[in-house]
Amino acid sequence: MTVKIIAEIGSVHDGSFGNAIKLIDESKRSGADFVKFQYHIAEHESLKSAPSPSYFSEESRFDYFKRTSFSLSQWYKLKEYAKKIKIGFMVSPFCIRAIQNLERINCQNYKVASGEITNLPLLKKLVKTKKRIFLSTGMSNWEEIDRAVKILKSSKDLIIFQCSSLYPCPPEYAGLNNIELMKSKYNLKVGFSDHTQGHVAALLSVMFGAKFIEKHVTFSKSMYGSDAKNASTFDELNSLVNDIKYLGKLINNNVNKNDLSLYKEMRKIFFKSIVTKRRLKTGDIIKPSDLTLKKPGNGLSAEKIQNIVGKKVKVDIEKDTILKREHYEKN
Repeated sequence: MTVKIIAEIGSVHDGSFGNAIKLIDESKRSGADFVKFQYHIAEHESLKSAPSPSYFSEESRFDYFKRTSFSLSQWYKLKEYAKKIKIGFMVSPFCIRAIQNLERINCQNYKVASGEITNLPLLKKLVKTKKRIFLSTGMSNWEEIDRAVKILKSSKDLIIFQCSSLYPCPPEYAGLNNIELMKSKYNLKVGFSDHTQGHVAALLSVMFGAKFIEKHVTFSKSMYGSDAKNASTFDELNSLVNDIKYLGKLINNNVNKNDLSLYKEMRKIFFKSIVTKRRLKTGDIIKPSDLTLKKPGNGLSAEKIQNIVGKKVKVDIEKDTILKREHYEKN
């Protein structure tokens, strides 16, 4: 089982190119397989009068998108830097112009954000890129998802994500059951975009069949912006990565109960052997009262005690001796 971790940087860089580079660095250090950014071009995706979420108290969302946007040359540098340090680079475009620009820098991985699943022109444009596409379903019903999958399924590689667009997402709305439904319904790889607190849901998603896990990341939960408050710090992300690897070992390695090689020494310490309870002389017939069971377990197995009763002793045996086959006649 190989589970890929996507560090969702989004716009937590707050428009700082230096922060964006550092966020890529920290994502790599934490063990993520991909970094994901959001590419907003305000005038192509939003009216100035569009309502803003509550966390934009000092500026409108339109102004926020303008202020935090990167130039095309900066996008190219971010993509190349990710390539240099060997971490996958992914972007969510929110308009066709963004796709056109990203194609100019040869972006290889696109994520359809939850709010864009009904944006059919954008989906059709993405298919034409022939790149890998990740589809989020955070606020969609099955009819909308069916339509999007039908459009996108001809892409080079399509991965569909269970997601609940609640920040933070209460555990009862994580919807892990939909991972198995999506696998059977679409015959696609399925991921989990996790907006819950902690990483229990992410770990459980692997048990349901998720092959990709996305987590929002931040330098600090007190940073300004849309994602930071409910995002994971990089120490938390690293903990998730390590737990996913540990979970992989738990799931992927079948243990053969008949292979006792791992327990050879432990069996000697904790199992019991057949031991003489009193001194036996040559010619004695062994009775149940002549035997007991004691550690260590490097002699005749305790389970064979009834097989020894009635045997004739071949040599004198002292009390508290671990019985051996040469001590008694076999017939």
